[in-house]
Amino acid sequence: MKNLLRMGVFLMVLLITVFGYVERPVEAIIHPPTAELYTDMQDCQLGGPGENIGVNMGIVGGYEFFRVKTAPANVYDGAYGGNDILYTFQEGYHFITPRQKIGDWYEINVGEWMHGSHLEQVDPSYFSGVAMTGYPGYAFGWILQNHYASASPGGEPVQTPEYRIYRYTRITVCATQAAGGWNWYLVGPNIWVVQTRVGLVKPAPNPGGVGGRWVAVDLYEQVLTAYEGGNMVFATLVSSGLPGWDTNPGVFQVWGRNINAPMSGAEGREDAYRLENVPYAMYFDGEISLHGTYWHNGFGYRQSHGCVNLSISDAAWVWSWLGSGSVYVYYSASY
Repeated sequence: MKNLLRMGVFLMVLLITVFGYVERPVEAIIHPPTAELYTDMQDCQLGGPGENIGVNMGIVGGYEFFRVKTAPANVYDGAYGGNDILYTFQEGYHFITPRQKIGDWYEINVGEWMHGSHLEQVDPSYFSGVAMTGYPGYAFGWILQNHYASASPGGEPVQTPEYRIYRYTRITVCATQAAGGWNWYLVGPNIWVVQTRVGLVKPAPNPGGVGGRWVAVDLYEQVLTAYEGGNMVFATLVSSGLPGWDTNPGVFQVWGRNINAPMSGAEGREDAYRLENVPYAMYFDGEISLHGTYWHNGFGYRQSHGCVNLSISDAAWVWSWLGSGSVYVYYSASY
């Protein structure tokens, strides 16, 4: 139910706001049950849990990304129509990274040309997670929608500038209170946000059999956390499989890595996809992988055919850090 309310893609606002943390062990993260514990917010606004890792396009830096917006779309053996049609894009979810442009024609791979009328340029997401510099004293996460917050749990939105809160804003949960069947989070003085509009970082339980460097993917919150032993070292938003293409829970090992390669699937169906230059793929469950994503900016929502989508910056960080470590996929709560 939570995920259904959270589905969709929203405009990104690159505003990173930290309300604060204090250093304590991960196991001691405070998630207070009522607002009455915090008549003074200052205790919740000390310090910070970490630093944003910044933008790193890495292996696909300098690339341009285009969506095939109309179909059928022919691919020719040369610019200006060439001599022959090599193949045709049908309906689906197709993205290309052109090598060069001549007039209105784009070379999408060596010797493969498309007319620009079928293409629409897209920008990759510049969202990125945080590398922990200390233990968070309070639960934290990210806002998932631009909206007006409320002045009380379950209250109506307060449509004034001080209550305007933006997607991808990083927040601290200073208190939690139930109202209307949902948890509401106190994220600032008298500023309350319903849980369906937050991707909350929850320390993952160790599933056993993992050690060293490992990552946990919380399918309920759509959050990935990384651990060195029992210490959280990184956290970010992700996008896992849509209903019908659900990402499988379990404990896995990274069995293969591909720094830059195409992906495709569901051939002949309306949801067919072909994605050029997918960066930083780390395979852990058959053909399911953690990987970088340039074709959507819907992190915090389920979006994929089973893979765990990260922003390119986050995928580059995980690629460099995780190696062949373990991947624990789980639900912190049920929908």
